[in-house]
Amino acid sequence: MDRATADDLARRASYGRKEPVEARRGMVVTSHPLAVRAGVDVLRDGGTAADAALAAAATQLVVEPHMTAVTGGLEMLYWDARSGSASYLNGNVAAPLAPLPGFTGADLTTGRGVPVPGWWPAFRAAHERFGVLPKARLLRDGIELARDGFAVNPYLFGEMYAHRAELGCHEQAREAFLPGGSLVGPGETLRQERVARTLERLRDEDSGYYLGEFARAFSAECQRGGGVITPDDFAAYEAQWHTPLRGTYRDVEIVASAPPDDGGCQLIEALNMLELVDLPGPAQSSVETLDLLTAVHNEVYYAPPRTAATDVKTLLSKDYAARRMARLGAAPSPAAVPSPGTIHVTVVDEQRNIASVTHSHMASPWVNGLFAEGFQLSGGGSFFQRGMPWPGERATVYLAPNLVLRDGVPVLASGSPSVSLVACVLQNLVNIVDFGLSIEESVAAPRFGVRPHEPAAGWLPGVTLEHGFEPAVEREFRRRCAERGLWLRDLGPWHSLTGNFEGVTLEGGTLRSCADPRRNGAAEGY
Repeated sequence: MDRATADDLARRASYGRKEPVEARRGMVVTSHPLAVRAGVDVLRDGGTAADAALAAAATQLVVEPHMTAVTGGLEMLYWDARSGSASYLNGNVAAPLAPLPGFTGADLTTGRGVPVPGWWPAFRAAHERFGVLPKARLLRDGIELARDGFAVNPYLFGEMYAHRAELGCHEQAREAFLPGGSLVGPGETLRQERVARTLERLRDEDSGYYLGEFARAFSAECQRGGGVITPDDFAAYEAQWHTPLRGTYRDVEIVASAPPDDGGCQLIEALNMLELVDLPGPAQSSVETLDLLTAVHNEVYYAPPRTAATDVKTLLSKDYAARRMARLGAAPSPAAVPSPGTIHVTVVDEQRNIASVTHSHMASPWVNGLFAEGFQLSGGGSFFQRGMPWPGERATVYLAPNLVLRDGVPVLASGSPSVSLVACVLQNLVNIVDFGLSIEESVAAPRFGVRPHEPAAGWLPGVTLEHGFEPAVEREFRRRCAERGLWLRDLGPWHSLTGNFEGVTLEGGTLRSCADPRRNGAAEGY
């Protein structure tokens, strides 16, 4: 894209209410306008939904460095319109081949908390199966924006400022984020020359570079921080294709992520429970709906990770959902450690192929202060605390890219980032499927989220609540939480902690989307 267009789109990256968008041929929605345009331009050039999603994701490596990195993971739920089938690609982070005895939360800010990355192997696997444009085209905008720069928005600057100590302690971070010794400010241009060179080498040398010099640089930096990853971990890693999970809810079918990513399982479990009752109305005006949604969410979210196929079959059964409804309100176990830094992209192309992609560095921004080849090293070892994988195996992460089908045809594609991503997707699906809200009404509606980390308490059950619920609903919900001893905190309106719903509806040949007000995103179609 040309310089003037890039500057204009960068200035549009803003928090707050967005306008809905309709299109006939293709649609992209995600959390930065530059990434959205990169995806739309690829669609216009004849690319598939996979091509466009990968181009947007590669651009986000540059324009949202606080949320994702090539050292993290990438997952894709893909609907192939020609065959009418869905596939799930797991490119999530994995445990090192070497053991990590005595792993604790204290390791998360060191090299011991660095997992084996899967972002690039997943990019390659998705492109090989569903892409038609060359990788060079998909990486083009990311490379140009890394080298030429883009205007920093207030959200990104806030993250940079909050983590200036981590950025300031490494030469590679200082040269990009603190040139001349001070942070690049809002509206100023952030340039990342090392990132541009890394993306160029991935474009030109592919696995030769990734398994060679990149793996050696990554491993050396990880070991410098006390970690155990070696180039052998890179050689052993392979992106994995799975059959997505399926469930039903009222008159629709749900297709969602497959284990070891267990957000899809959580989502279908929750919907199975909700199907047993008639919801009286949207949560913002009904305390019964709000109370039930939070109870059902906590029942599935704080459960143990879903890993074994036999466990999943039981968990997704309608009979089990009925038994769980009878025990709602029991105190859940302490929560697993979530990861704040994540991004989601949803794309629909002209043939009605769909790509729902979640990618992430899997931790708080720049959590360990480690960098290699211009990118932060992921802190995704946080998910090892949900249950340490066997050496070389995937972490179990609650990602939930999903599709809603009616009569076998997709009518909604969505996903979300954030620690509250399952709660976010659940609330929006209920808004749209049960109550007929438009996508713009749904994303603007107030939400609940999960309890954030507190040093004195760790990760414990609780509820965060946005402003915007009707006063009587909020008062009664607070009373019920206090009566049960359930922790509750106010967030104010439209807080990023409650997720960022990236959805596209498909009805009667029209695509419709609306970017969530909780981040700086956009929706664009043609």
